[in-house]
Amino acid sequence: MKTQFKKLLFCMVLISFTACNANNKKQDANYAEAQIALHNPDKQYIKVALLLDTSNSMDGLIDQAKAQLWDLVNELSYAKCGTQKPNLQIALYEYGNDRLNGDEGYIRQVLTFSEDLDEISKELFSLTTNGGEEYCGQVIQTSLNQLRWGKNPDDLKLIFIAGNEPFTQGKVNYKDASANANEKDVTVNTIFCGDYKQGISTSWKDGARLTNGDYMAINQNRATVHIASPYDDDILILNQRLNKTYIAYGHIGKQKMDLQAEQDANAGVYSKANAVKRTVSKSSHLYKNKTWDLVDAEDDKAFRYEDLKEDQLPGTLKGKTTSEIKKYVAGKRAEREAIQKKIQELNSKRKLYISEHTKEDANGLENAMTKAIKEQAKKKKYTWN
Repeated sequence: MKTQFKKLLFCMVLISFTACNANNKKQDANYAEAQIALHNPDKQYIKVALLLDTSNSMDGLIDQAKAQLWDLVNELSYAKCGTQKPNLQIALYEYGNDRLNGDEGYIRQVLTFSEDLDEISKELFSLTTNGGEEYCGQVIQTSLNQLRWGKNPDDLKLIFIAGNEPFTQGKVNYKDASANANEKDVTVNTIFCGDYKQGISTSWKDGARLTNGDYMAINQNRATVHIASPYDDDILILNQRLNKTYIAYGHIGKQKMDLQAEQDANAGVYSKANAVKRTVSKSSHLYKNKTWDLVDAEDDKAFRYEDLKEDQLPGTLKGKTTSEIKKYVAGKRAEREAIQKKIQELNSKRKLYISEHTKEDANGLENAMTKAIKEQAKKKKYTWN
């Protein structure tokens, strides 16, 4: 997969707690990326690894992934484990692309498990297609080896692999990869881009069956339909106000704020309605920016205002006392929460409007993934509110 990020390993210990059907937890493995080190270990995680075929014939699949990311995030934002709302981590791989290293199976990790939705969006938009060899068993095994899946029995750990070539290709047998997935409590879901029966005959259904996953077939070339609603303009206006509540700090603050704006624009490339969906995602608990935004950073137990250096602060806060900074952050927090609440209220009306104007379910990537996730989440006693 296409990836340009620097790996920093952080060791974390998951504290003991009781939720859903959990037992006492042992020390978890290292997590990559600094932002993940800030997460709350008391929460459950929905971990989704997307393995996308980026060979020449898959332009439609990649287009769907870009267009439907925010639908998926919004749906997962309603998940609950007991009384808690689990966090979301998404990893991204590409395979079957001639530009990738053949010695590594034409496979590349684009992004390790990340909660940074802006970064996930950026990497999805970086994907392009090119002909190549498509080794399903090997890309599944690679993701199992490289990603930190953890040992929390309450975590929902899912692989979604999408493509259109026989599942049996490559030097790694998909059955062996499936056995390893079962050992790690990871469910493999397969999405064949083409005829349902053809996917069965080329072992895509068997690839899902071995881990009790779902097999799905989609029309990857069907354009994503974004239904406009009377509430879209008001939600987008609120998005502009929401962006002004972020207080960029540190050496990556300005860069991350620019990325936020860039991904707003990318969402709007598909339609105004898709930009609305991203705005709704930004109003949910899944949109976190603790590494560069003071409002979100303040929620982290490890964060201390006393550790902030003058050159890490934005111009508006330079020369301010700690109490003055806290007061400013509190004001932005109150403003943000009020805006997010209004977005959620408008979105409830928007969802009702869309449900009344939707003729049929689209045979697309997001619908296939959402259905599978909900079904498999029941086994972990997850619910949707």
